Amino acid sequence: MSNQLQKLVKQARASFEDEKFIQCVEAVVGLVSRILSIAMVLVILVTTLDLGFFLARSLLTFDSYGFLQTTLTELFGLFLSVLIALEILENVMAYLKKHVVEVELVLATSLTAIGRKLIILDLKEISGLSLIGLAFALLALSISYWIVRVSHR
Repeated sequence: MSNQLQKLVKQARASFEDEKFIQCVEAVVGLVSRILSIAMVLVILVTTLDLGFFLARSLLTFDSYGFLQTTLTELFGLFLSVLIALEILENVMAYLKKHVVEVELVLATSLTAIGRKLIILDLKEISGLSLIGLAFALLALSISYWIVRVSHR
């Protein structure tokens, strides 16, 4: 009888140690998530300042010829960079709140990133294979996003 009791005590200890380990891992994940949140806020602030400086410089040195071709494209790229950073922060915050990765939010962020890439894309400097790759990625992400949206309804 004492052997069985010793086995039960060992199992209980092992189980307790596992719970303790899991708690430690969860604490580290929570700490890292918080650090990432702070880092993303700093990135968003710096990128927003960069966007503001770029916009001010562009407006002060306004040259009507070529503004819509180069400056506007760069401006949209910076603007979308801020939006992507905000979406990444939202991903981290959702993880902190619910302790799950929200696939729909990740897919939306990915779609925004590819949209940004397509907007700022210089067709003279990209190969056809890269363009096909971007199109395939956009199609795959769009279908994935649609599937997730439909399944959540």
